[in-house]
Amino acid sequence: MPVEFLASQTGLSPAIQDPLPYTGGPLYLLWADLLLILRCMPTALGIFLPLNLLHPDIRDELYPGSWRNLFSLFLHVVLVFMQASFLISLISCLFVPLGWFIVYVAFFMLLNYGICWFLNGSTIQLVSQVEVENEENHASEYWVYLNGVSVGRDWLQSNVDRLSETFGRRVHGVHNPTDGIIFDLIQCLVQRNFSYSTQDVRDGYALIKEALLNEDYTKIVFILHSQGGIEGGLIVDWLLNEIPQDLLHRLEIYTFGNAANHFNNPHKSSTRHLAEELEVTADDSHSAIRHIEHYANSGDFVSRFGVLSFISVRNRFMGRLFQGPGSGHLLNQHYLSEMFPLDENRKASEENAFMDMEVTFSPYDQKSILRESVPFSFYSCADRVGEADVAFVGDVNTPITPVQISSPNSLVLEERTPRTLRVRDFSRLWKYRNGMSPES
Repeated sequence: MPVEFLASQTGLSPAIQDPLPYTGGPLYLLWADLLLILRCMPTALGIFLPLNLLHPDIRDELYPGSWRNLFSLFLHVVLVFMQASFLISLISCLFVPLGWFIVYVAFFMLLNYGICWFLNGSTIQLVSQVEVENEENHASEYWVYLNGVSVGRDWLQSNVDRLSETFGRRVHGVHNPTDGIIFDLIQCLVQRNFSYSTQDVRDGYALIKEALLNEDYTKIVFILHSQGGIEGGLIVDWLLNEIPQDLLHRLEIYTFGNAANHFNNPHKSSTRHLAEELEVTADDSHSAIRHIEHYANSGDFVSRFGVLSFISVRNRFMGRLFQGPGSGHLLNQHYLSEMFPLDENRKASEENAFMDMEVTFSPYDQKSILRESVPFSFYSCADRVGEADVAFVGDVNTPITPVQISSPNSLVLEERTPRTLRVRDFSRLWKYRNGMSPES
């Protein structure tokens, strides 16, 4: 089954859908989100499935051999029942004196905080604990991860350790502490529709800003998951307001199961000038942030509530999208294990079913091939005009594709047969595996 590839937008294509702007009235946005949740409900079980119990990894969130995982799951089940009962009981509280109502709510929130403390501890930031080979080779890079819903201290540590094993870098985790799954989901709606910045958003912003202003770093890689996509989008909004664009070019962003309703990355020039430039170049420097990639599972409820519902809205959700055919929302168990599986040596395996999947292109952007810098070497053409040649492709999903070469001589080649394009040909994040680096 192929992976659908949606190229980053230019603002030239008509919007496929037209929901409320994310700058609209918060109450209208909240109502629209509640309706969207109902439409996405058929994929609700896609948050946890598949369980992968036959071939679990020791860093999977649901790995049954870890007492820490089992303890976290037990507390989450307790919190779900407590919070559901509390929300239902609020109806009856309309008939009690206000003083008793305040005492009841305060007592429950204190109890909820106490249980969540066993999940979160006092962790604000932590660092991956796995050994990194040749760490000095990446001293100029700074990797930051911001987690999503229901993640306590132990799962955050597993996340950053798994990322460190996959990409061969030291990874710094900013903790978005859990308040229980139900309360976390309510917080997502508040953050997304009211642009409310919690403490972890401010912590993440301060960390990324400090790294961008640090001359020792030439590259800052920001990885986001789930609710972290909402918070990361708010952080990006702040960075765009304060950081010079030459420093923003150091930033790269990669998201998994992004729950945000927008992800800004403005172009340097107007769409008219951009259109003219796209006729002759595939340079990736038109936007404030050079590289943004989103990875989403089709059957993931959170992805459908977030990135998959808004990626095609014009100038609203910027960045490339890789939409896989599977389900599951957990970072380690469903995204990294499927998209970046490890071999017996705990290295990213070159045998990778996801990265070998055939790519199909979304039809909404006819210039996606050019804009996403598809190398001319993908096509089995014997003629070359020069190193700066660019392949213009009308439709890569047809068996025979006309290929035109932009060159001083305006040479036009006859029809050629392209080789199959796969996810690994487009994923920049894949090129970071095992301590490697993509071309700048």
